Amino acid sequence: MITVDEINEAWGWVGLTAVEVLGINAFGNLMIRDADGSFWRLRPQDLSCEPVAEDRAALDALSYNQDFLNDWYMPELVDLAESTLGPLAEGRKYCLKIPSALGGHYGSENLATVPLSELIRFSGEGAQQFQGMPRWC
Repeated sequence: MITVDEINEAWGWVGLTAVEVLGINAFGNLMIRDADGSFWRLRPQDLSCEPVAEDRAALDALSYNQDFLNDWYMPELVDLAESTLGPLAEGRKYCLKIPSALGGHYGSENLATVPLSELIRFSGEGAQQFQGMPRWC
């Protein structure tokens, strides 16, 4: 499991002050409640951590948005990862070896598994290093 301290250490530079993790998907995406009551989504594969809802009501509304839910659960990508790599071991998440933000593709040759804390730390460090640079895709 990941702690809010680990999240804040890796991603606090974007303005996030995590106080609670509300959800984690198979690719290590996190739904996080910030100290100001807003909600953020951390997407390691995209080297991204951004607000998605300003309050609980807005977050609840997202639970009815089919595009958001499909993006969150990533069913096709999870199926590909499971068929390529097998089920996840305890404490591990699927990931892209090369993040999409750096030109990595969502294909079986670019999939791996990694401990969640390493994924969050690596993606935060990578995003900070590439901050302000043009995206590859």
